[in-house]
Amino acid sequence: MDHTRRDLALLFPAPAAAAASADTAVLPSKSYPFDALAVKTNPANHMETRNVFKGRTQTGCPLALHISTLPPGQMPHPPHHHVHEELMLIKDGRLQFTIAGQTSTVGPGSVVYINSNEEHGMKNVGETAAQYFVVEIGAESA
Repeated sequence: MDHTRRDLALLFPAPAAAAASADTAVLPSKSYPFDALAVKTNPANHMETRNVFKGRTQTGCPLALHISTLPPGQMPHPPHHHVHEELMLIKDGRLQFTIAGQTSTVGPGSVVYINSNEEHGMKNVGETAAQYFVVEIGAESA
């Protein structure tokens, strides 16, 4: 079967639409067992990340969750900022956060909230691995 360039051009948006639909899908009500989550390890800092979900709530709010385990003395990445807001729940370890130039150190049970577009960074300043949950709230672009 012969295809024209026009026919082929119609196929180009398909992969992008499939990827976009995964990020915009309404999140189902379900449980996410920790042991069932795939682990990705960053070779630069040995941080482990488990992506739990990414999508939209029933009311349309973009929402994502991942769980990270950061070795002592490491940073997940350099200070940065982004459009979405973040809520971090600390399970284990001691993390030093710098948000908009203000530094604080938090431990297990602590909560950190970061507004949209505020520069922030963190480092594990404890002697053990730090495990924390990152909830990304809102759109990645304006």
